[in-house]
Amino acid sequence: MTDDATVPSMTERSEGITARPTSYSRVSLGIMAHSSEANLLGNVHGGEIMKLADSTAGAVAHRHSGGPAVTAAMDEMTFLAPVHVGDIIKTYAQVNWAGTSSMEIGVRVEAQPWGNASDEPVHVASAYFVFVAIDAEGHPRPVPPLETETDGDVRRRREAEIRRAHRLARKAEIDRGREG
Repeated sequence: MTDDATVPSMTERSEGITARPTSYSRVSLGIMAHSSEANLLGNVHGGEIMKLADSTAGAVAHRHSGGPAVTAAMDEMTFLAPVHVGDIIKTYAQVNWAGTSSMEIGVRVEAQPWGNASDEPVHVASAYFVFVAIDAEGHPRPVPPLETETDGDVRRRREAEIRRAHRLARKAEIDRGREG
């Protein structure tokens, strides 16, 4: 745990929702890359990596919010190295920030050749998704506040707040440009 005064400690919001720690909804998924997912060079299509990352983030959002959540935005995805047919692809994800009804989910993607367990996994991509929790009618619903547990969690939350501020400022600037 951190001593950050801005971090709620298992308190309840006015909606009566208890904060959830970052560890509560962490998810890891893994698959083996197949030739049907690859281009002519034998590299897995970026879209396949994005799909796996989105699925992992969706599982995290569902866990944290306690129900259905939908992808509202993919803030950023950075590809760092290729993934080859036969590689074992693993995704690791957690909530970085939680608002009233939306959450930012960070996803790390790693790959490892299937035939050699002694090879270190390679960090091949990172992504940030924004999910919105929805009710049965498809309307936004409240999500639990996020309780950070480590210095890394505090850093990820701070960086998520910066990305959110940039998204909102970009949207406001675009809207202003469309008014005229």
